[in-house]
Amino acid sequence: MKKLVRSAFAVAIMSLAVASCNKQAPKVEEKSESATTTTSSMKIAYVEVDSIMSQYKFCKEYTIILQKKSENIQNTINAKGRALQTAANKFQQDLQSNRYTQQQAEAVQAGLQKQNADLQALQQRLGTEFQNETEKFNNALRDSIQHYLAVYNKDKKFALILSKAGDNILYADKTYDITKEVIAGLNKAYKPAPATTEKKK
Repeated sequence: MKKLVRSAFAVAIMSLAVASCNKQAPKVEEKSESATTTTSSMKIAYVEVDSIMSQYKFCKEYTIILQKKSENIQNTINAKGRALQTAANKFQQDLQSNRYTQQQAEAVQAGLQKQNADLQALQQRLGTEFQNETEKFNNALRDSIQHYLAVYNKDKKFALILSKAGDNILYADKTYDITKEVIAGLNKAYKPAPATTEKKK
């Protein structure tokens, strides 16, 4: 489950692509000469996704929150599932021991079927709530990084800031790695939500 949560954050970060170019678009007839000049002078940087996920306080705190929520959901479903299985086993034993009339057996069976339907509905509802909460955190994560990079890039003047995860970029010179600067800036700007602070007390 930890990998699933981290994967969700990775997808959110991988969607980032900051493009800010102060130069005007070249005219069509100047394409060849202008393109060469732009390419040679264009500033590019990248950030390591794995490092942001492991060192950005926002990611670290909310990964823990989502993991706990996921575990609570799983524990709730498992407990209700075990209770239902126990009741079903008892029903089978009592049925074989002829402890029910036909009417009683049908009533107990109907009750078990309802419990099973309720359990499935609960599982679907909790799963949807968890998915929505994960999406909310991913959106907040993406927004916080994009906002910070927009401020950060006012002075740096990068034309592109790329997100590097795994081998999605086949080669990257460490000279263009701004990960440490970005993480330091993100953590400095990050203010924990009141709810998160209260839970830690």
